[in-house]
Amino acid sequence: MKNLSSSEVRQMFLDYFVSKGHMVEPSANLIPVDDPSLLWINAGVAALKKYFDGREKPRSKRITNAQKSIRTNDIENVGKTSRHHTFFEMLGNFSIGDYFKPEAIPFAWEFLTSPEWIGFDKDRLYITVYPDDKEAYRIWTEVCKVDPSHILKSPDNFWEIGEGPSGPDTEIYYDRGEAFDPQHIGEKLFFEELENDRYVEVWNVVFSQYDAKPGVPRSEYKELPQKNIDTGMGLERLVCLIQGGETNFDTDLFLPIIRAVEKLAKYPYEGEHKMAYRVIADHIRTVTFAISDGANFSNEGRGYVLRRVLRRAMRFARKIGIEHEFLADLVPVVAENMKDYYPYLLDRQEFVMKLVHKEELSFLETLASGEKLLNEELKKIEDGTLKGDIIFKLYDTYGFPKEMTLEIAEDQGISCDMEGFEKAMQHQKEMARNARGDEQSMHNQSKDLLDFKAPFKFLGYQEYKCDSEVTGLFKDGNIVSTIDNIGEIALNQSVFYAESGGQVADTGYLTNESFKARVIDVQKAINGQYLHHVEVIEGSIKVGDKVSAAIDSERRELIRANHSSLHLLQSALKAVLGEHVTQAGSYVCDEYGRFDFTHFEKPTEAELDAIEKKVNEYINADYPVTIEEMAIEDAKKTGATALFNEKYGDSVRVVSMGDVSKEFCGGTHVANTSYLGSFKILTEESIGSGIRRITCCTKLKAYEENKDEEFLIRSFRDLLGVKSEGQIATRIEQLILENKQYKEENRNLLNKLNDAEALTLISKAIKVADREYLCLNLKDFNQPLKDYAAAIRNKLNNGLVFIVNEADDKASVVASLSDAWINAGYSANDLVKLACGLCDGKGGGKKDVAQGGGKIGHSKEILETIEKTLN
Repeated sequence: MKNLSSSEVRQMFLDYFVSKGHMVEPSANLIPVDDPSLLWINAGVAALKKYFDGREKPRSKRITNAQKSIRTNDIENVGKTSRHHTFFEMLGNFSIGDYFKPEAIPFAWEFLTSPEWIGFDKDRLYITVYPDDKEAYRIWTEVCKVDPSHILKSPDNFWEIGEGPSGPDTEIYYDRGEAFDPQHIGEKLFFEELENDRYVEVWNVVFSQYDAKPGVPRSEYKELPQKNIDTGMGLERLVCLIQGGETNFDTDLFLPIIRAVEKLAKYPYEGEHKMAYRVIADHIRTVTFAISDGANFSNEGRGYVLRRVLRRAMRFARKIGIEHEFLADLVPVVAENMKDYYPYLLDRQEFVMKLVHKEELSFLETLASGEKLLNEELKKIEDGTLKGDIIFKLYDTYGFPKEMTLEIAEDQGISCDMEGFEKAMQHQKEMARNARGDEQSMHNQSKDLLDFKAPFKFLGYQEYKCDSEVTGLFKDGNIVSTIDNIGEIALNQSVFYAESGGQVADTGYLTNESFKARVIDVQKAINGQYLHHVEVIEGSIKVGDKVSAAIDSERRELIRANHSSLHLLQSALKAVLGEHVTQAGSYVCDEYGRFDFTHFEKPTEAELDAIEKKVNEYINADYPVTIEEMAIEDAKKTGATALFNEKYGDSVRVVSMGDVSKEFCGGTHVANTSYLGSFKILTEESIGSGIRRITCCTKLKAYEENKDEEFLIRSFRDLLGVKSEGQIATRIEQLILENKQYKEENRNLLNKLNDAEALTLISKAIKVADREYLCLNLKDFNQPLKDYAAAIRNKLNNGLVFIVNEADDKASVVASLSDAWINAGYSANDLVKLACGLCDGKGGGKKDVAQGGGKIGHSKEILETIEKTLN
C-alpha cells in the first residue's frame, strides 16, 4: 500500500476513473439548487439526482466526482466515534444508463487492490451483497476471485429511499487487524456485528435498476428504463486506512487544524481531551465550507444548523481551556489545507472570518444570557430538582452546555432531571427526522422523455416570432397523440425562452389556421428540447402540425431590461461596498429584478443612494452590450464573472456591458445600457446573516416609482403648510421639538397632580417596623403606573407601593420599593411574579421596581396575598 497524502488520494481516484472514460464533474455547491427536499448536499449522488431520475441529460454517461457533503443528523456522535463527520467528501463514480454490474464491481476491485493504484492487500478485503443478487455474487467470486468465505449475504444491502430509482448494493470492507479487535473476536465481527472498528466499510456500489413504489413488494418492482450505477466512498475513511491513523481525525485532513488548536488550549491532544479537538476540527471545516458556499448563520433552516455546529465547537473548546473567540483564526488553516482541490476557499476566507468572528462574539453574549437565565430558574426551584425541559431549553436555544448546567446546579445543592433532558432531546431528533423525510428520494423516470431525441433549435436571442413544427406532445411526462386542453408541446425550433438562470420563461401564443394556444410556461426537457406548457383556446394539435410561435414582445422587453440591470447592479455593488460582494441568487421577471448578494452588514442609505446613482450612470453612458459564445476556458481567461454554484458546459455566453460588466450568462439582454431608461431600488433587506437582497426595476416602472415618491412628498408639503419641498424637514423638526416640549409640560403637570394625590394617600399607609407600605386598587387609571407608584413611594417613610389597575379588560400590576424594603429581603420582581401567578399573567423586573399584567377579576385576591406577604 502506498504512502499518500489526502490530496493525492483524491486526485488518484479521479484519475483512475478518467482512465475508464469518465468525465470529472466538479463538486456541486453544498447548498442544493432547485431541490427543496434537501437542506444540504449530503452525498455524492445528491447533486446528480436529476440525471438518475431522467429530468436532465448529463454531458457524459460516465461521471466521477469528489463531492463536498454535510450531514448533521448524527452530530452528537462527531468526535465520539472514529468516523462520524458533519462535513466530509464522497468519492464517486456513476453510470447514467451506460455500464452496469459487470464493469462497476471490477472497477472498484482494481482501484483498491492494484499496485498501480491503492494497492490494498486482497486478503484484508471483505464483501457484502444482497441475498437475491446472484449476478453480483458471481462477479465477485468468478471475475474478481474473492474467496466466498469473505462474502456476507445481507438483506440490508438494498438501497431504497422513497419512490423512484432503487436497487441492491454491494459493499467492500477493510480489515484493520487485531490492533482494533481488543477482544480477539476475529471474523465474527464482520459476519455478526458490522459496526466495529476493525472491519471498516470502504466502498458502496448501488445498482439502481428498479422503480420503487410505496406498498409494492420488492419482488414486484419493475425494471427501470435507464439503469444506473451510484458508487460512494468516504475520502476521510480511505485516507485514514492509507495513512494508518487511529481514527479519521488522525490524518492530514484534520491534524493541521488540531495542531493549531493545541497552541491555544490548556490541554494537549491526548486522552479524554481528544474528543474536544476532534469536534472543533470537524466543525470548523463544516462552517468554513458552508459559508464559502453561500450559507450563513440564522435562526432557521441551514442557517440554524450552521449556528448549532459553531456553538457546539465553542462549547467543546471550553473543555480544553479556550473560553474566548478563536474559530475565525482557524478558517485560514482550513483554506490552506484544502486549497489543492478547493482554491476558492482562499478567495473567501476573509469574508468567512468576519462572519465567524461576529457569530462567536454573539454566542459569548448568549452564553452569558444562558447563565443568567439558569440562575433565575434555580431561584424558583422548590423541590430541589431542575426540570429536564429547562436544561434542554438552555442547551438547545442558548447553546448552554448541559455539563455547565450540572456543575452550577450542583454547587447550589440542586439535582438535575437528566432523564427529562434526554426525553426532550429524543423528541427533537424525531421531529428532525420527520422533517427530513425522504431527503434523498428521486422522481420517477419518464421513459417517453428519456427516449425523446427530436432535434431542437432556440432562436429567441434574435427573433420574437418564428414558424415551427410540432415534434412531440406530452402530458405529465407521457407521450400523447393530441392536445386539446392542457399539455406540453415540443417544437423543432422556438423563440420562447425556457426558465433558467433565474430568468422566467416567456409567454405568448402558438397558432395555425385551426388552432390557438396560450403558452404559460416553458421548461427544458431531458434531452434539451423546450417543452411549451399550453392552455388550448381553440382546436387541437398533433405531431407534425405546423404552427406560428410568437412571444409577448412587450413582456420580453421588460424582462431583458430588468435582467441587464442586475449585471450593472452587481458592478455597482462591488464598486460601492467592496470586491467581496458575490452573487447569491437572482430572479428576473417583467415587473422587477431581484438580486441576492453577500455582505456582512446592512448598507447605509448613503451607500444605497450611491449604488442606485452608479447604475443610472452606467445606463446614461450608452454602453453597448456585446455577447460572445466561447470555450469555457477562454471565457475564464477574460475575467468574466461566473455564478459560483452554477454548472457550465464546454462553451458559454459572455455578456459584456462596456468596460463595467462582464459575466457568464445564458439570459436575454438589451443591446445598449441606454435601453434601460432608468433604474430604481425598490427595497433592500436581509434574507439571512451575511446575505442581502435588493429588489429593483427599470424603464417606465422606475419612472412611475419616482413619480409616486414625488406625489407623496408634495402631499407632505401641503399637509405641513410649507411652500417648498426643501422646507419639509425643517418643519418636521419644529413639530418634533414642539411635541417634546408639550410632553415635558404634561409630565410636569402629572407629577404635580401625583404629588398632591400622594399627600392624601400617605395617611392610609400601613407601618411595618420602621417601614411603610401602601397597596392600591385602581380602575381605568391612564397614567404611567411606575411613575405614579414612585411618586407615592417617595412621600412615604422607607416606602413600598404596590398597585393593581384594571383597564381595557386587562389587569396591570406594579411594585416600587425603597432600599429599606430591599434590605429587609423583599424584591419588586418577586412581588410582581407572585401577583401575576394569581391572574394568569407574566411580569418581572428589578428588586426596586417591577411590573406585569394578566387577566382582570383577581384584584382583591392579589392585594390580600401581597399584604399577607408584607406583614
